[in-house]
Amino acid sequence: MDMSRGSRRPRLEDVAERVGMSPASVSMVLSNAPGPSAATRERVLEAAAELGYRPDRTASLLARRRTHLVGVLMQVGSPYHAELVEDLHEAAERRGYDVVLSAVTRTRDERRAVETLVDFRCEALVLLGPVAPAAQLAALGRQLPVVVIGRRVVGGAVDVVRSADAEGVGQVIDHLAGLGHRSITYVDGGRGTIATDRRRGYRTAMRRHGLADHVRVIGGDHTEAAGTRAARLDGGALPGAVVAYNDSCALGLLDAFNRAGVEVPGEVSVAGYDDSSLARLAHVNLTTVSQDARGQAEHAVAAAVERLDGGRVRPREVVLAPRLVVRGTTGPPLVAGAYPGRAGRARAPGRGTSK
Repeated sequence: MDMSRGSRRPRLEDVAERVGMSPASVSMVLSNAPGPSAATRERVLEAAAELGYRPDRTASLLARRRTHLVGVLMQVGSPYHAELVEDLHEAAERRGYDVVLSAVTRTRDERRAVETLVDFRCEALVLLGPVAPAAQLAALGRQLPVVVIGRRVVGGAVDVVRSADAEGVGQVIDHLAGLGHRSITYVDGGRGTIATDRRRGYRTAMRRHGLADHVRVIGGDHTEAAGTRAARLDGGALPGAVVAYNDSCALGLLDAFNRAGVEVPGEVSVAGYDDSSLARLAHVNLTTVSQDARGQAEHAVAAAVERLDGGRVRPREVVLAPRLVVRGTTGPPLVAGAYPGRAGRARAPGRGTSK
């Protein structure tokens, strides 16, 4: 037995420190829960034996008491996630539950954020747009009820609440094509499942309108910085319209075009996705797609409570219909000309709204 800690009784945290794992993961091994590998179990059990760790039966009895806490994983920089969190709080409180938040940041990944929620003894987890592989989400779903908001999860043990993303982007393309646009560029959201669905929706809709030759995808992500970079258009001509992966990316586009003296929608139309609170600001007035944040929150909390209080065990997927919200950043295309500093379309003085 390791006596370096004095006469204090060894704790679960001591075992976790010895093996370099989280207390939650060590607890899974010691309680013989499924998930950890045989090698991991051997490491943990060996460390527990060396330290002389024995489970605290009083603490175990306390741990069995319900906490009525729902853990929520979110991206700290996402305006849409902030709106979802507010709706999740309201939905949880109406059902007698409280919410614990854990954020993904530049220095804190999903694994760490989820472990924090588990350590806080959350009874269920609601994950907002997670990027973890489906297999990892399924493994987590076998430990406790998990609801994923925003993305598809194929063959997992988790509940899913999402919008039909491909259809939502398709509605934007339908709107722009209906205005007469043919040159429509898409700023991508990266490699995740949500980004894949939205990119597919763009390509499918462009082909449906006979615009396959005009398909143009610019690499990006979910941030305003990605929109600012994308506004350079990889040195190409200014298109008639740009559809961004989400509202934050669209805001970056609007800011860059404004700084370059490009009028929106006078020279180029811009659309986003999410219908976040920023998109609804009067000076932004962004055409975008609503995912029904309140509806997603209601369905997610209801799914978690059904698992916890109703005994439901089979996973469920709820797909909500997206809705195009047309505002002031999209309009008919104008004649070809020159984009300041690049070959492209001409500015039409007096038309459109400068962003």
